[in-house]
Amino acid sequence: MTIPEGVKETPMLRQYAKWKRAYPDCLLFFRMGDFYELFFDDARKASRILDIALTSRDPNREIPMAGVPWHSA
Repeated sequence: MTIPEGVKETPMLRQYAKWKRAYPDCLLFFRMGDFYELFFDDARKASRILDIALTSRDPNREIPMAGVPWHSA
């Protein structure tokens, strides 16, 4: 996975992209504080499959995101 052009590459996104490249056919739940979050296509898929809200990581809506509290996973 590559981070789309125009999206600010943070250390978290670099780590997410690294693990997503290693496991491309899996939904990657990434622990962020008290949540497991999914990004980009994984967020869109999980939103449909799990019936959870699809939102965005940034105000420009360039990073689709979905997540669940850690205690419900």
